[in-house]
Amino acid sequence: MIGQSARALQIARRPSELLMPLTAIACATALAFATPAAAQLQPGKNAPFSFADLVEQVKPSVVSINVSSGGRSTVRNRAPNNRAPNNRRGGRTPFPDLSPDHPLNEFFRNLPGRGAQGDRRRRAPRRAAQGSGFVISEDGFVVTNNHVIDKAQNISVSFGPKETYEAKLVGTDPRTDLALLKIESDKKFKPVKFASEIGRVGDWVVAVGNPFGLGGTVTVGILSAVNRDIGSGPYDFIQIDAAVNRGNSGGPTFNLQGEVVGVNTAIYSPSGGNVGIAFAVPAATAQQVIEELKTSGSVKRGWLGVRIQNIDKDIAASLGLADANGALINEVTGGGPAEKAGLQAGDAIVKVNGDDIADSRDLARKIAEYAPDTSVDILVRRGARDQTIKVKLGTFPGAQQASNAPAPKPEEPASPTTVKALGLELRTLRAPERGVERGVVVVEVADDSDASRKGLVAGDIITQVNSKQVTRPSDVRTAVADARKLGRPAVLLTVQSARGRRLVAVQFK
Repeated sequence: MIGQSARALQIARRPSELLMPLTAIACATALAFATPAAAQLQPGKNAPFSFADLVEQVKPSVVSINVSSGGRSTVRNRAPNNRAPNNRRGGRTPFPDLSPDHPLNEFFRNLPGRGAQGDRRRRAPRRAAQGSGFVISEDGFVVTNNHVIDKAQNISVSFGPKETYEAKLVGTDPRTDLALLKIESDKKFKPVKFASEIGRVGDWVVAVGNPFGLGGTVTVGILSAVNRDIGSGPYDFIQIDAAVNRGNSGGPTFNLQGEVVGVNTAIYSPSGGNVGIAFAVPAATAQQVIEELKTSGSVKRGWLGVRIQNIDKDIAASLGLADANGALINEVTGGGPAEKAGLQAGDAIVKVNGDDIADSRDLARKIAEYAPDTSVDILVRRGARDQTIKVKLGTFPGAQQASNAPAPKPEEPASPTTVKALGLELRTLRAPERGVERGVVVVEVADDSDASRKGLVAGDIITQVNSKQVTRPSDVRTAVADARKLGRPAVLLTVQSARGRRLVAVQFK
Protein backbone atom coordinates (compact mmCIF):
# COMPACT_ATOMS: atom_id res chain seq x y z
CA MET A 1 0.00 0.00 0.00
CA ILE A 2 1.14 3.55 -0.49
CA GLY A 3 0.36 5.36 2.77
CA GLN A 4 3.27 7.30 4.29
CA SER A 5 3.94 4.47 6.72
CA ALA A 6 3.03 1.58 4.45
CA ARG A 7 5.44 -0.72 2.62
CA ALA A 8 5.39 -0.38 -1.18
CA LEU A 9 5.07 -3.43 -3.39
CA GLN A 10 8.24 -4.35 -5.25
CA ILE A 11 8.96 -4.76 -8.99
CA ALA A 12 12.05 -4.14 -11.11
CA ARG A 13 12.14 -1.37 -13.68
CA ARG A 14 15.02 -0.19 -15.89
CA PRO A 15 15.91 3.54 -15.81
CA SER A 16 15.61 3.65 -19.60
CA GLU A 17 11.88 2.94 -19.47
CA LEU A 18 10.75 6.58 -19.44
CA LEU A 19 7.34 7.97 -20.31
CA MET A 20 6.90 10.29 -23.29
CA PRO A 21 6.93 13.95 -22.17
CA LEU A 22 3.48 15.50 -22.09
CA THR A 23 4.67 18.35 -24.34
CA ALA A 24 5.28 15.88 -27.15
CA ILE A 25 1.54 15.66 -27.66
CA ALA A 26 1.59 19.13 -29.19
CA CYS A 27 3.41 17.65 -32.16
CA ALA A 28 0.29 15.69 -33.07
CA THR A 29 -1.26 18.70 -34.76
CA ALA A 30 1.67 19.13 -37.09
CA LEU A 31 1.54 15.44 -38.00
CA ALA A 32 -2.24 15.28 -38.42
CA PHE A 33 -1.96 15.02 -42.19
CA ALA A 34 0.45 12.07 -41.97
CA THR A 35 -1.75 9.28 -40.58
CA PRO A 36 -5.37 8.81 -39.48
CA ALA A 37 -4.12 7.81 -35.98
CA ALA A 38 -2.31 11.11 -35.57
CA ALA A 39 -5.44 12.98 -36.56
CA GLN A 40 -7.21 11.58 -33.48
CA LEU A 41 -4.79 13.44 -31.20
CA GLN A 42 -6.03 16.92 -32.07
CA PRO A 43 -5.82 19.45 -29.22
CA GLY A 44 -9.10 19.74 -27.37
CA LYS A 45 -11.11 16.98 -25.78
CA ASN A 46 -8.62 14.16 -26.47
CA ALA A 47 -5.32 15.98 -25.97
CA PRO A 48 -5.59 19.30 -24.13
CA PHE A 49 -2.70 21.73 -24.21
CA SER A 50 -3.18 22.27 -20.48
CA PHE A 51 -4.94 20.57 -17.57
CA ALA A 52 -5.10 23.81 -15.59
CA ASP A 53 -8.86 24.28 -15.91
CA LEU A 54 -9.53 20.73 -14.76
CA VAL A 55 -7.13 21.07 -11.82
CA GLU A 56 -8.74 24.36 -10.80
CA GLN A 57 -12.11 22.58 -10.82
CA VAL A 58 -11.20 19.52 -8.71
CA LYS A 59 -8.30 20.58 -6.49
CA PRO A 60 -10.51 22.29 -3.84
CA SER A 61 -12.12 18.88 -3.19
CA VAL A 62 -8.88 17.00 -2.49
CA VAL A 63 -7.52 16.88 1.07
CA SER A 64 -4.35 15.85 2.85
CA ILE A 65 -4.94 13.46 5.74
CA ASN A 66 -2.78 13.36 8.85
CA VAL A 67 -3.21 10.67 11.46
CA SER A 68 -1.68 10.50 14.93
CA SER A 69 -1.91 7.86 17.61
CA GLY A 70 -2.23 10.39 20.40
CA GLY A 71 0.50 11.52 22.77
CA ARG A 72 3.95 12.65 21.76
CA SER A 73 7.34 11.05 21.47
CA THR A 74 10.93 12.00 20.83
CA VAL A 75 11.87 11.23 17.25
CA ARG A 76 15.09 11.55 15.30
CA ASN A 77 14.90 13.41 12.03
CA ARG A 78 17.20 11.22 10.00
CA ALA A 79 17.96 10.50 6.39
CA PRO A 80 16.94 7.15 4.87
CA ASN A 81 20.61 6.14 4.65
CA ASN A 82 22.46 6.63 7.94
CA ARG A 83 25.80 6.23 6.19
CA ALA A 84 25.35 9.40 4.12
CA PRO A 85 28.02 12.06 4.71
CA ASN A 86 27.27 15.05 6.93
CA ASN A 87 26.30 18.31 5.26
CA ARG A 88 27.59 21.75 6.09
CA ARG A 89 25.07 22.35 8.84
CA GLY A 90 26.05 19.28 10.80
CA GLY A 91 23.09 17.10 9.82
CA ARG A 92 22.99 14.15 7.46
CA THR A 93 22.43 14.38 3.73
CA PRO A 94 18.68 13.69 3.25
CA PHE A 95 19.24 11.75 0.02
CA PRO A 96 22.49 9.77 -0.34
CA ASP A 97 22.63 10.41 -4.11
CA LEU A 98 23.24 14.13 -3.50
CA SER A 99 26.60 15.50 -2.45
CA PRO A 100 26.67 17.63 0.74
CA ASP A 101 27.19 20.83 -1.26
CA HIS A 102 24.54 20.10 -3.91
CA PRO A 103 22.20 23.11 -4.42
CA LEU A 104 19.10 20.91 -3.97
CA ASN A 105 20.31 19.61 -0.62
CA GLU A 106 18.68 22.48 1.26
CA PHE A 107 15.34 21.84 -0.47
CA PHE A 108 15.23 18.18 0.44
CA ARG A 109 16.34 18.90 4.01
CA ASN A 110 13.23 20.99 4.56
CA LEU A 111 10.61 18.69 3.10
CA PRO A 112 7.64 18.06 5.43
CA GLY A 113 8.77 15.67 8.11
CA ARG A 114 12.43 16.90 7.95
CA GLY A 115 13.68 19.61 10.29
CA ALA A 116 16.12 22.32 9.32
CA GLN A 117 18.53 21.06 11.95
CA GLY A 118 19.27 17.73 10.28
CA ASP A 119 19.76 15.00 12.87
CA ARG A 120 18.79 17.09 15.87
CA ARG A 121 16.22 15.61 18.26
CA ARG A 122 12.81 17.24 18.41
CA ARG A 123 9.39 16.66 19.92
CA ALA A 124 6.75 15.57 17.41
CA PRO A 125 3.43 13.71 17.31
CA ARG A 126 3.71 9.97 16.86
CA ARG A 127 2.27 9.51 13.37
CA ALA A 128 0.56 6.35 12.16
CA ALA A 129 0.05 7.44 8.56
CA GLN A 130 -0.18 10.34 6.16
CA GLY A 131 -2.25 10.18 3.01
CA SER A 132 -4.85 11.75 0.78
CA GLY A 133 -8.61 11.87 0.39
CA PHE A 134 -11.42 13.69 -1.38
CA VAL A 135 -14.76 15.24 -0.49
CA ILE A 136 -17.91 13.59 -1.87
CA SER A 137 -20.64 15.73 -0.23
CA GLU A 138 -21.23 19.33 0.77
CA ASP A 139 -21.56 18.35 4.44
CA GLY A 140 -18.02 16.99 4.50
CA PHE A 141 -17.91 13.24 3.88
CA VAL A 142 -14.38 12.28 2.79
CA VAL A 143 -13.14 9.10 1.10
CA THR A 144 -9.68 7.69 1.79
CA ASN A 145 -7.89 4.35 2.22
CA ASN A 146 -8.41 2.09 5.21
CA HIS A 147 -4.66 1.61 5.63
CA VAL A 148 -4.18 5.38 5.95
CA ILE A 149 -6.38 5.68 9.05
CA ASP A 150 -5.94 2.18 10.47
CA LYS A 151 -5.60 2.24 14.30
CA ALA A 152 -5.85 6.04 14.33
CA GLN A 153 -6.94 7.98 17.41
CA ASN A 154 -6.84 11.46 15.90
CA ILE A 155 -7.57 12.32 12.27
CA SER A 156 -7.34 15.72 10.62
CA VAL A 157 -7.88 16.80 7.02
CA SER A 158 -6.25 19.81 5.37
CA PHE A 159 -7.29 21.78 2.30
CA GLY A 160 -4.12 23.84 2.57
CA PRO A 161 -1.63 25.06 5.17
CA LYS A 162 -4.21 27.37 6.76
CA GLU A 163 -7.38 25.27 6.52
CA THR A 164 -7.42 22.15 8.69
CA TYR A 165 -10.35 20.34 10.29
CA GLU A 166 -10.75 17.46 12.69
CA ALA A 167 -12.52 14.41 11.22
CA LYS A 168 -14.22 11.39 12.67
CA LEU A 169 -14.22 7.88 11.26
CA VAL A 170 -17.60 6.77 9.88
CA GLY A 171 -16.65 3.29 8.70
CA THR A 172 -14.00 1.13 7.04
CA ASP A 173 -13.87 -1.79 4.64
CA PRO A 174 -10.48 -3.55 4.78
CA ARG A 175 -11.48 -5.89 1.95
CA THR A 176 -11.44 -3.01 -0.56
CA ASP A 177 -9.08 -0.83 1.54
CA LEU A 178 -11.62 2.01 1.68
CA ALA A 179 -12.65 4.27 4.57
CA LEU A 180 -15.19 7.05 5.03
CA LEU A 181 -14.56 10.12 7.20
CA LYS A 182 -16.78 13.04 8.25
CA ILE A 183 -15.33 16.52 8.69
CA GLU A 184 -16.47 18.04 11.98
CA SER A 185 -17.55 21.43 10.66
CA ASP A 186 -20.75 23.20 9.60
CA LYS A 187 -19.05 24.67 6.55
CA LYS A 188 -20.22 23.64 3.08
CA PHE A 189 -17.49 21.97 1.04
CA LYS A 190 -17.05 21.47 -2.69
CA PRO A 191 -17.61 17.78 -3.58
CA VAL A 192 -16.66 15.69 -6.57
CA LYS A 193 -18.64 12.76 -7.92
CA PHE A 194 -17.77 9.26 -9.06
CA ALA A 195 -17.70 8.50 -12.77
CA SER A 196 -20.41 6.20 -14.12
CA GLU A 197 -17.84 4.55 -16.43
CA ILE A 198 -14.11 3.99 -16.04
CA GLY A 199 -13.39 4.85 -19.65
CA ARG A 200 -11.08 3.21 -22.15
CA VAL A 201 -7.47 2.15 -21.81
CA GLY A 202 -5.44 5.07 -23.14
CA ASP A 203 -7.76 7.79 -21.80
CA TRP A 204 -6.16 10.70 -19.93
CA VAL A 205 -6.29 10.63 -16.11
CA VAL A 206 -5.21 13.18 -13.50
CA ALA A 207 -4.15 12.24 -9.95
CA VAL A 208 -4.21 14.78 -7.11
CA GLY A 209 -2.85 14.01 -3.65
CA ASN A 210 -0.37 14.46 -0.83
CA PRO A 211 2.80 12.54 -1.79
CA PHE A 212 5.57 12.76 0.84
CA GLY A 213 3.52 15.42 2.63
CA LEU A 214 3.49 17.73 -0.41
CA GLY A 215 -0.23 18.47 -0.42
CA GLY A 216 -2.03 19.46 -3.61
CA THR A 217 0.40 17.70 -5.94
CA VAL A 218 -1.00 17.09 -9.44
CA THR A 219 0.25 14.39 -11.82
CA VAL A 220 -1.01 13.32 -15.23
CA GLY A 221 -1.00 10.04 -17.16
CA ILE A 222 -3.28 7.58 -18.89
CA LEU A 223 -5.48 4.68 -17.92
CA SER A 224 -2.97 1.85 -18.46
CA ALA A 225 -5.15 -1.22 -17.84
CA VAL A 226 -8.38 -2.40 -16.22
CA ASN A 227 -9.41 -5.54 -14.33
CA ARG A 228 -6.00 -5.97 -12.70
CA ASP A 229 -5.56 -8.72 -10.09
CA ILE A 230 -2.85 -7.57 -7.66
CA GLY A 231 -3.32 -10.40 -5.17
CA SER A 232 -5.40 -8.30 -2.78
CA GLY A 233 -8.73 -10.09 -2.51
CA PRO A 234 -11.31 -10.84 -5.19
CA TYR A 235 -11.77 -7.29 -6.44
CA ASP A 236 -10.21 -5.92 -9.62
CA PHE A 237 -8.18 -2.70 -9.81
CA ILE A 238 -7.47 -0.19 -12.55
CA GLN A 239 -3.88 0.65 -13.45
CA ILE A 240 -2.60 4.13 -14.23
CA ASP A 241 0.81 5.58 -15.10
CA ALA A 242 0.36 9.01 -13.51
CA ALA A 243 3.05 9.54 -10.87
CA VAL A 244 1.73 8.12 -7.58
CA ASN A 245 3.91 7.92 -4.46
CA ARG A 246 3.70 7.30 -0.74
CA GLY A 247 1.13 9.70 0.65
CA ASN A 248 -1.05 9.50 -2.47
CA SER A 249 -3.01 6.71 -0.75
CA GLY A 250 -6.71 7.46 -0.74
CA GLY A 251 -6.40 10.25 -3.27
CA PRO A 252 -8.57 10.46 -6.39
CA THR A 253 -7.80 9.76 -10.03
CA PHE A 254 -9.95 11.96 -12.30
CA ASN A 255 -11.04 11.76 -15.91
CA LEU A 256 -11.14 14.87 -18.10
CA GLN A 257 -14.69 15.61 -16.94
CA GLY A 258 -13.50 15.99 -13.33
CA GLU A 259 -15.12 12.74 -12.21
CA VAL A 260 -13.39 10.22 -9.96
CA VAL A 261 -12.57 7.03 -11.87
CA GLY A 262 -10.53 5.44 -9.07
CA VAL A 263 -9.18 5.70 -5.52
CA ASN A 264 -5.38 5.34 -5.49
CA THR A 265 -4.39 2.40 -3.32
CA ALA A 266 -1.16 0.62 -4.27
CA ILE A 267 1.99 0.90 -6.38
CA TYR A 268 4.73 -1.32 -7.73
CA SER A 269 8.11 0.12 -6.82
CA PRO A 270 11.65 -1.06 -6.06
CA SER A 271 12.27 1.89 -3.74
CA GLY A 272 8.89 3.15 -2.57
CA GLY A 273 8.85 5.86 -5.25
CA ASN A 274 6.96 6.16 -8.50
CA VAL A 275 7.91 3.97 -11.47
CA GLY A 276 4.75 4.54 -13.48
CA ILE A 277 2.68 1.59 -12.24
CA ALA A 278 -0.10 2.47 -9.78
CA PHE A 279 -3.39 0.82 -8.90
CA ALA A 280 -6.74 2.30 -7.90
CA VAL A 281 -10.08 0.96 -6.68
CA PRO A 282 -12.54 1.44 -9.59
CA ALA A 283 -15.24 4.06 -9.15
CA ALA A 284 -18.13 1.56 -9.31
CA THR A 285 -16.67 -0.58 -6.52
CA ALA A 286 -15.79 2.46 -4.40
CA GLN A 287 -19.20 4.07 -4.78
CA GLN A 288 -21.03 0.91 -3.73
CA VAL A 289 -18.81 0.42 -0.68
CA ILE A 290 -18.98 4.07 0.38
CA GLU A 291 -22.79 4.09 0.27
CA GLU A 292 -22.88 1.10 2.62
CA LEU A 293 -20.33 2.69 4.95
CA LYS A 294 -22.40 5.86 5.07
CA THR A 295 -25.52 3.87 5.94
CA SER A 296 -24.22 1.30 8.42
CA GLY A 297 -20.51 1.96 8.99
CA SER A 298 -19.50 -1.43 7.58
CA VAL A 299 -20.01 -3.66 4.57
CA LYS A 300 -21.86 -6.92 5.06
CA ARG A 301 -21.06 -9.67 2.55
CA GLY A 302 -22.22 -13.18 2.04
CA TRP A 303 -19.83 -15.90 3.23
CA LEU A 304 -19.60 -19.48 2.04
CA GLY A 305 -16.93 -20.79 4.39
CA VAL A 306 -14.52 -22.52 1.99
CA ARG A 307 -10.95 -22.21 0.79
CA ILE A 308 -10.86 -22.41 -2.99
CA GLN A 309 -8.43 -22.57 -5.89
CA ASN A 310 -8.59 -22.25 -9.66
CA ILE A 311 -9.28 -25.23 -11.91
CA ASP A 312 -6.57 -25.88 -14.48
CA LYS A 313 -6.75 -28.23 -17.48
CA ASP A 314 -5.43 -31.23 -15.54
CA ILE A 315 -7.91 -30.73 -12.70
CA ALA A 316 -10.73 -30.31 -15.22
CA ALA A 317 -9.68 -33.56 -16.92
CA SER A 318 -9.59 -35.41 -13.60
CA LEU A 319 -13.14 -34.26 -12.86
CA GLY A 320 -14.47 -34.87 -16.33
CA LEU A 321 -15.17 -31.18 -16.96
CA ALA A 322 -15.16 -29.97 -20.55
CA ASP A 323 -13.48 -26.64 -19.71
CA ALA A 324 -11.10 -25.37 -17.03
CA ASN A 325 -13.76 -23.15 -15.46
CA GLY A 326 -15.11 -23.02 -11.93
CA ALA A 327 -13.59 -23.06 -8.46
CA LEU A 328 -12.30 -26.10 -6.61
CA ILE A 329 -12.98 -26.40 -2.88
CA ASN A 330 -9.65 -26.94 -1.15
CA GLU A 331 -10.94 -26.91 2.41
CA VAL A 332 -14.30 -26.49 4.15
CA THR A 333 -14.44 -24.33 7.28
CA GLY A 334 -15.73 -26.26 10.26
CA GLY A 335 -19.17 -25.06 11.33
CA GLY A 336 -19.48 -22.76 8.30
CA PRO A 337 -22.36 -22.50 5.84
CA ALA A 338 -20.72 -24.82 3.29
CA GLU A 339 -20.14 -27.61 5.81
CA LYS A 340 -23.70 -27.32 7.14
CA ALA A 341 -25.07 -27.61 3.60
CA GLY A 342 -22.93 -30.65 2.76
CA LEU A 343 -20.26 -29.19 0.48
CA GLN A 344 -16.99 -31.11 0.59
CA ALA A 345 -13.33 -30.60 -0.19
CA GLY A 346 -12.78 -31.67 -3.79
CA ASP A 347 -16.15 -30.38 -4.99
CA ALA A 348 -15.86 -28.18 -8.08
CA ILE A 349 -18.28 -25.25 -7.98
CA VAL A 350 -19.35 -24.49 -11.55
CA LYS A 351 -22.51 -22.38 -11.07
CA VAL A 352 -24.19 -20.19 -8.44
CA ASN A 353 -27.90 -19.54 -8.95
CA GLY A 354 -27.47 -20.50 -12.60
CA ASP A 355 -24.55 -18.13 -13.26
CA ASP A 356 -21.37 -19.74 -14.58
CA ILE A 357 -18.26 -19.44 -12.39
CA ALA A 358 -15.10 -18.50 -14.27
CA ASP A 359 -12.54 -19.00 -11.49
CA SER A 360 -12.00 -18.70 -7.75
CA ARG A 361 -12.00 -14.87 -7.75
CA ASP A 362 -15.25 -14.84 -9.72
CA LEU A 363 -16.84 -17.12 -7.12
CA ALA A 364 -15.62 -14.92 -4.25
CA ARG A 365 -17.08 -11.82 -5.91
CA LYS A 366 -20.43 -13.45 -6.64
CA ILE A 367 -20.84 -14.78 -3.10
CA ALA A 368 -19.86 -11.37 -1.64
CA GLU A 369 -22.62 -9.69 -3.68
CA TYR A 370 -25.29 -11.62 -1.78
CA ALA A 371 -26.51 -10.45 1.61
CA PRO A 372 -25.90 -12.69 4.62
CA ASP A 373 -28.63 -15.29 5.29
CA THR A 374 -29.42 -15.48 1.56
CA SER A 375 -29.98 -19.01 0.22
CA VAL A 376 -28.21 -19.82 -3.05
CA ASP A 377 -28.20 -22.88 -5.31
CA ILE A 378 -24.67 -24.11 -5.94
CA LEU A 379 -24.02 -26.57 -8.76
CA VAL A 380 -20.99 -28.76 -8.04
CA ARG A 381 -19.19 -31.55 -9.84
CA ARG A 382 -18.56 -34.29 -7.31
CA GLY A 383 -16.94 -37.47 -8.49
CA ALA A 384 -18.62 -38.47 -11.74
CA ARG A 385 -21.84 -36.46 -11.46
CA ASP A 386 -23.25 -32.97 -10.98
CA GLN A 387 -25.52 -32.04 -8.11
CA THR A 388 -27.15 -28.84 -6.85
CA ILE A 389 -26.76 -27.98 -3.17
CA LYS A 390 -28.69 -25.18 -1.48
CA VAL A 391 -26.55 -23.14 0.92
CA LYS A 392 -27.67 -20.45 3.36
CA LEU A 393 -24.84 -17.93 3.36
CA GLY A 394 -23.29 -16.56 6.53
CA THR A 395 -21.69 -13.18 7.22
CA PHE A 396 -18.08 -12.61 6.16
CA PRO A 397 -15.70 -13.52 7.84
CA GLY A 398 -18.16 -15.85 9.54
CA ALA A 399 -17.61 -18.82 11.73
CA GLN A 400 -14.37 -19.78 13.43
CA GLN A 401 -12.25 -22.70 12.44
CA ALA A 402 -12.98 -25.94 14.27
CA SER A 403 -10.73 -28.92 14.62
CA ASN A 404 -11.67 -32.23 13.01
CA ALA A 405 -12.71 -35.08 15.26
CA PRO A 406 -10.11 -37.88 15.52
CA ALA A 407 -10.77 -40.97 13.43
CA PRO A 408 -9.84 -44.60 14.04
CA LYS A 409 -6.31 -45.60 13.12
CA PRO A 410 -6.28 -47.64 9.89
CA GLU A 411 -4.64 -50.98 9.54
CA GLU A 412 -0.98 -50.72 8.54
CA PRO A 413 0.36 -52.76 5.61
CA ALA A 414 3.58 -54.69 5.98
CA SER A 415 5.50 -52.70 3.32
CA PRO A 416 5.07 -49.75 0.92
CA THR A 417 2.97 -50.26 -2.21
CA THR A 418 3.74 -48.91 -5.68
CA VAL A 419 0.99 -47.29 -7.72
CA LYS A 420 2.66 -47.33 -11.14
CA ALA A 421 -0.05 -45.29 -12.86
CA LEU A 422 0.86 -42.29 -10.72
CA GLY A 423 4.56 -42.98 -10.25
CA LEU A 424 4.13 -43.10 -6.48
CA GLU A 425 5.22 -45.46 -3.73
CA LEU A 426 2.79 -45.24 -0.82
CA ARG A 427 2.30 -46.52 2.70
CA THR A 428 -0.50 -46.21 5.23
CA LEU A 429 -0.28 -43.38 7.76
CA ARG A 430 1.21 -44.89 10.95
CA ALA A 431 0.27 -42.09 13.34
CA PRO A 432 -1.30 -38.62 13.10
CA GLU A 433 0.97 -36.25 11.18
CA ARG A 434 0.39 -32.56 10.34
CA GLY A 435 -3.06 -32.82 11.87
CA VAL A 436 -4.04 -35.70 9.55
CA GLU A 437 -5.53 -38.87 11.08
CA ARG A 438 -6.22 -40.92 7.96
CA GLY A 439 -4.44 -41.13 4.64
CA VAL A 440 -1.47 -42.58 2.79
CA VAL A 441 2.08 -41.27 2.94
CA VAL A 442 4.21 -40.74 -0.15
CA VAL A 443 7.41 -42.76 0.26
CA GLU A 444 8.94 -42.13 -3.16
CA VAL A 445 8.07 -40.22 -6.34
CA ALA A 446 9.25 -41.34 -9.78
CA ASP A 447 11.33 -38.63 -11.47
CA ASP A 448 9.57 -39.07 -14.81
CA SER A 449 6.06 -38.85 -13.35
CA ASP A 450 3.53 -36.03 -13.52
CA ALA A 451 3.36 -36.21 -9.72
CA SER A 452 7.01 -35.17 -9.59
CA ARG A 453 6.41 -32.31 -12.03
CA LYS A 454 3.48 -31.14 -9.88
CA GLY A 455 5.69 -30.93 -6.80
CA LEU A 456 4.78 -34.05 -4.82
CA VAL A 457 7.64 -35.21 -2.59
CA ALA A 458 8.32 -37.93 -0.06
CA GLY A 459 6.49 -37.20 3.18
CA ASP A 460 3.40 -35.69 1.56
CA ILE A 461 0.14 -37.18 2.81
CA ILE A 462 -2.68 -38.04 0.39
CA THR A 463 -6.04 -37.97 2.15
CA GLN A 464 -8.46 -38.17 -0.79
CA VAL A 465 -8.51 -39.24 -4.43
CA ASN A 466 -11.32 -37.76 -6.53
CA SER A 467 -13.03 -36.59 -3.31
CA LYS A 468 -13.03 -40.10 -1.80
CA GLN A 469 -11.22 -40.78 1.48
CA VAL A 470 -8.23 -43.12 1.19
CA THR A 471 -6.68 -44.98 4.10
CA ARG A 472 -4.58 -47.60 2.31
CA PRO A 473 -2.54 -47.65 -0.92
CA SER A 474 -5.10 -50.10 -2.32
CA ASP A 475 -7.74 -47.35 -2.03
CA VAL A 476 -5.62 -45.20 -4.33
CA ARG A 477 -5.32 -48.04 -6.84
CA THR A 478 -9.08 -48.52 -6.81
CA ALA A 479 -9.68 -44.80 -7.40
CA VAL A 480 -7.26 -44.85 -10.35
CA ALA A 481 -9.04 -47.85 -11.86
CA ASP A 482 -12.44 -46.15 -11.46
CA ALA A 483 -11.14 -43.00 -13.17
CA ARG A 484 -9.80 -45.02 -16.10
CA LYS A 485 -13.16 -46.74 -16.54
CA LEU A 486 -14.69 -43.26 -16.93
CA GLY A 487 -12.09 -42.41 -19.56
CA ARG A 488 -10.34 -39.77 -17.48
CA PRO A 489 -6.60 -39.16 -17.96
CA ALA A 490 -5.90 -38.01 -14.39
CA VAL A 491 -7.05 -38.14 -10.78
CA LEU A 492 -7.45 -35.33 -8.27
CA LEU A 493 -5.37 -35.81 -5.11
CA THR A 494 -5.97 -33.99 -1.84
CA VAL A 495 -2.48 -33.53 -0.42
CA GLN A 496 -1.31 -32.32 2.99
CA SER A 497 2.31 -31.15 2.80
CA ALA A 498 4.68 -28.76 4.52
CA ARG A 499 3.12 -26.00 2.38
CA GLY A 500 -0.36 -26.77 3.69
CA ARG A 501 -3.35 -28.44 2.15
CA ARG A 502 -3.78 -28.38 -1.63
CA LEU A 503 -5.48 -30.25 -4.46
CA VAL A 504 -3.31 -31.61 -7.28
CA ALA A 505 -4.44 -33.22 -10.54
CA VAL A 506 -1.94 -35.96 -11.47
CA GLN A 507 -1.93 -37.49 -14.95
CA PHE A 508 -1.45 -41.22 -15.46
CA LYS A 509 1.90 -42.45 -16.73
